[in-house]
Order: sequence, then C-alpha cells, then structure tokens
Amino acid sequence: MAQKSKNNNKMNMNMPRPSMLWIYGLIGLFIIGWYLFDGSNEAPLPSDWTTVQEMVEKGDVEKIQVVNRDQAQVFLKKEAGEKYRNDSVDKRFRRLPESGVQLTFTIGSVDSFREDLKAAEEKSGQTVPVIYENKANDWTSILINLLPWVVIIGAWFFIMRSMSRGAGAGGGGGIMNVGKAKAQVFDKDNSKRVTFKDVAGISEAKEEVWELVEFLRNPEKFRDLGATIPRGVLMVGAPGTGKTLLARAIAGESNASFYSISGSDFVEMFVGVGASRVRDMFEQAKRTAPSLIFIDEIDAVGRQRGYGMGGGNDEREQTLNALLVEMDGFENNSNVIVIAATNRADILDPALLRPGRFDRQVVVNLPDVRGREQILQVHARKVKMAPGVSFERIARGTSGFSGAQLANLVNEAALLAARKGLKEITEAELEEARDKVSWGRERRSLAINERGRRITAVHEAGHAICLLKTPHSEPLHRVTIVPRGGALGMTMWLPSDDKMHHLRSEMLDQLVVAMGGRCAEQIVFGDVTSGATGDIKSATNLARRMVCEFGMSEKLGLIEYGEHQGEVYIARDLGTRSRNYSESTAELIDSEVRFLVDSAYERAMAILTENRDKLDILTEALMEFETLEGSQVMDILEYGEMKNPPARVTPPPMPSEVEEQLGKDDPGHSAKDEAEEPREDGAEEREEEEKQEQAERDPSSCNPADESGMDGGEKK
Repeated sequence: MAQKSKNNNKMNMNMPRPSMLWIYGLIGLFIIGWYLFDGSNEAPLPSDWTTVQEMVEKGDVEKIQVVNRDQAQVFLKKEAGEKYRNDSVDKRFRRLPESGVQLTFTIGSVDSFREDLKAAEEKSGQTVPVIYENKANDWTSILINLLPWVVIIGAWFFIMRSMSRGAGAGGGGGIMNVGKAKAQVFDKDNSKRVTFKDVAGISEAKEEVWELVEFLRNPEKFRDLGATIPRGVLMVGAPGTGKTLLARAIAGESNASFYSISGSDFVEMFVGVGASRVRDMFEQAKRTAPSLIFIDEIDAVGRQRGYGMGGGNDEREQTLNALLVEMDGFENNSNVIVIAATNRADILDPALLRPGRFDRQVVVNLPDVRGREQILQVHARKVKMAPGVSFERIARGTSGFSGAQLANLVNEAALLAARKGLKEITEAELEEARDKVSWGRERRSLAINERGRRITAVHEAGHAICLLKTPHSEPLHRVTIVPRGGALGMTMWLPSDDKMHHLRSEMLDQLVVAMGGRCAEQIVFGDVTSGATGDIKSATNLARRMVCEFGMSEKLGLIEYGEHQGEVYIARDLGTRSRNYSESTAELIDSEVRFLVDSAYERAMAILTENRDKLDILTEALMEFETLEGSQVMDILEYGEMKNPPARVTPPPMPSEVEEQLGKDDPGHSAKDEAEEPREDGAEEREEEEKQEQAERDPSSCNPADESGMDGGEKK
C-alpha cells in the first residue's frame, strides 16, 4: 500500500499542469456559435415569391434588396410587420424580425423578377424600390466580425504569458519587468578581468580608489578607527582618460559584488521606469552587500534640476530624485558604495555633489610624459614589439594624448606594420602612427599641379623658418607638402616637455609662426592665396584670448572681458550669457587684437626678408623631397644646404595600382597595350618636365591667386 501511494504521488507530480489554452478554445467556440446559431429573433424568415407578391399587392413592402442576383431580401413596413406577427390565423410570421431584413426568397432570373414585380406594383398602385448589391459570402462576414475578438484574445494571451515569464526565476524579459534594473553583475572569476596592473598613467586616481578596494577586503581596519568609507566616488576627467577602465579595475581587484550600469539605461519611454530601476538596483546591491555600483555617464540622469522644458518635473528629474534618496536617504546604505564617471561635472546637480552622496571627486587628468610612457608599455604587451623601441621618445612627442589615443596609436602602428609585411612593430611605425593620429593620414593620391605644389612649398617654408628663428617656439619636427588630413601641407612641431603655463613671449612667437606662411607668399609671389585661412583663424583666436582672458594687454589691463567660452549647458546658459563690456571697450579690444596680429606679421616679414635665400633653398628642397625632418631644415638655415638629405620614400601601392600591375603580368597582356605604355627611357617625362620648368620661369604663369580656390586648404 505504501508503495502504491508513493507511486500515486509520483504520478500526480508528473501530471501536466492544466493549460489555459482550453479556456481560450471554449471562448472561441462560444463566439463562433453566437454568430452561427444566433438565438435572438433577428434572423430573416425564408419565404417564396408568391407570398411576397401578395404583400406587394397589399402595399405592405417597404423595399426589396437583391443580393448577388439570386437572393432577395424583403423589408416590410412597420405596421405591416406588426400585423403579420400578431396574425392568429397564419402563424408562419410569429418569428418575423421587428427590423432589418424580415423575409428572404430565391429568384431564378432578374428579368422575370422585374416583370412579376411590375405587375404586382400595378395592382397595388405603389412602387417598391429595388436595390441590387453584390456581397461576399457569409463566412467572410463571420470572419470579419470575429477579427476584433481574435485581437482581444491575442493581446490578453500575450499579457498573461509576459506576466508568467516575468514571475519565473531569472525572467527579466517580461513586460512586467520594465522597471527592473539592467545592471550587469561583474563575474569575479572571469579570466579576462582587468586589474590595477592594466591601468597606468593615473597613479593618484588609483591611490584614491584603492581605499575602496581595501575597505571591502578588510573593513575592520577602518571601523576600529571610527572611519567611514565615502558613500560615493565621482570620477571626473576628459574623454579617454581611463575612468571606465579604472572602474573595471576596481571590479577586478575587489571581491565584492560589482554592478555596472549606464546613465542612459535609466531613461525609458515609460513614466516612472527610471526611478523604479534605481530602487531595484539598490535593492539588489543591498542583498549582496558589501557591493559596488558603477554608473557610467551619470550626467545623463544627474543634470541640474529645474531647467527642463516641462516645468522641471520630467522623467529624468524623477530618476535623479530617486537616486538622491537611495544614496543618502532615511535608510542606511553604508555597505553600498556608488562610483560614477562623467566628463561634464559642471552640469551635475549640486545635491549629488554634497557630502553624504558623492563625498569624493577623483580627477582623472591627462597623463604626463611618464604616465604616457607607462601607458604605451601596457598596450605594447598586447602586440609584437621589436626590441630597442624607445617608448620615452614616443611619450615626449605625444603631449596632450589621452590613454585612449595612446591605445589607438599602438593599434595604428600594428596595422601599419602588418601593411608593410613586418613581423614586429618598430619605432618608425610608432612615429608614423603618431603623425597619423595627430595630423591625419597622407593623401598622396590627391592630384595637385606643379604650381600648386610650389605655392604650398613656399607657404610651409615660411612657417618653418619663422619657427626656427623665433626663440620661444617649439622644436621643429617635420615639414611636408604631402596633403595630410584636411591640409595641403603642414609644418609640424612637437613640444619638448609638458607645459603647464604659457609665457606671453611664447604666444607672441606663435603668432609670428602663424603669419609666416602668408608673409612667404607675399615675398615670393607678390600676391597671397586663401591657404592661410586656418592660420588667420588660429592667430585671431589666440590674440583675442590674450587680450580678453589672459590680461596681456597694457591698455585693457587685468580684466576678463566677456564670459568664459567653455562648455555650455544650454538649459542653464541660454539667455544668460551676454557681453559685459561697452561698445567703446569692444572697439579697444578689436584694436588690440589687430595690433598683436599686425605686429606678428611685421616680425614674420622681417625674418623672411632677412632669410630670403634660405626660403628659396628650402622651397626647392620641399619640391624635390616633399618631406623634410627638422634637423634637415636646420642644416639649410645654418649651412645653406642639407648635410644628410633624405632618401626618396616610395609610398605603398594603392589597391588599384596592385590590380593594374597584376593585369600587366597577365600572359594575355597584348602587344598593343605594351605599345601604349610609356617608354622606359622616360623621354616623354623629361620633355614634359622641361615644359613645366619653362612655364615656371614665366612670372605671369605663377599667379597664386588663380589657384587660391584649389590650393586654399587649411594648414596647421
């Protein structure tokens, strides 16, 4: 008996759970039966023409409707319908409908029906309207009537399935789970986790956040002294400085639960979803305390309140209010630490930044030269680097680079080495990758005529000479007339070290260098081009900042004129930024800016006039070699010639050239094609070069103004 009972229990456990499908099936059958077997007295009575003819002769018929030329539907007058229903003798009409189609009969021919109806109308003396229609069959009508019910049942079925899916374990895809947090839980057993060894160049920031890791590992060490760990840590810094990477390192070093979520994940189209997700995320963190919550790009939900277009009570502000309450509300969440990252700390709500919420702000700055070297070494571990590569030299030439830019530099060097077919990355590839990241890729395929190349060479030679002849300028790195990025030519310089302050003399020399290209064009051609557009723009901006922000004008004094033109928060700053000086002061500012730029132009003109012979030599060298290093330009200025001229660099072939070469190697290459190819002796090329040189000797053929539209690219 015991065994039998056990088996019965087992059978009961294995029995399938009752499904809701049979309920939906019964509802569907009921609806279909309702339409097919309608229990009301609204169904028309079948009849024949003889009966209807008598009704027409008596004047009881209101109208007749012929459907599909074979089915006639009769509509009786109201008084006649009541008369037939209440007839005690003829009981056929007791079930006669009160309205609508009351009688139906089949006709054989429409023509004979018209004749019979006309005869009946003559006896009654009344005309009966006849309507002819073509309708679909009854099943089509039934299906159309069932369509709303099918939609309602389908929607109900979907909602029930969604609710049941959401009620199950781990179900987060149900519609009822829209308010659940989308935080990703960090797996501490992940073999590819990031640690502090993978973070370089931000030592101070690492020390700040290391306290969090140490507190989570050994909280008693702090509690014995009565110290409390910060509730929240806000990491602030420019894009690419390593804020998110630092948070991933915290997750990798900590044994606590780590929840990662983006600020944009809180904002949805449904009202109240963001606040609900905030509460759910903190509830999850409390259950697994001690825990860390990382909110990336917190400015998406943490912007200042009261600046919304809808009166300051929009969905984002509700989310922010929920976040404020959870971080420092009535309940104590001492075991939950919040880490946030943003590059716009200026637009965050002040309530977020007060002690008790984000107690500590960790500034993640751009790395210095030593930090850049460490970052390069970290990323170099992931690629095949040739021995003897000087990361120190690359670091000195990448001033202002962020960690993300340095990672991109190493990757670009690896791609360049693979393109060349190398097995290892050398320092030359790193140098080229740095130039590509800083100033853009070379565009050797850009078609520029000889006159345009000469104009560019003169322009860049003017920049280079002014750069070397001004005592407070940066060291010259390279001069090239090969188009790179958006410029037709470029004069590159690299800072010798990281400068925290800029002297007035250095800025004045920058203005001279900027004017060098325009002055060279004026001296050589007696005319100017539009190629100095970028130079004029940068010089004007620098001069205006010297006057309005840096207080480097004797006439205007140590006063800031105009609002600081930094990052703008439109909702806050719209309509509040205005000029805080008079019209006379504006005129004085313009005159001071003009004075600085004109003074720089005169200095540049004097330098280039004094070194006119060097300008011509440097121009011809650029025309011949296209790219010169800084040391080679210095040799020209010092000795009048290059002691170590550069080797001609053959650029890597373009894909079209490779295909063309493969076509030439094809055995099917015809003799006719060979005849059309240029001769090996290069007679045609030499003849064309002689013609070009003859044209260059003609002063009238070298008017740079004619080429200003084509050669007027912005130069750096």
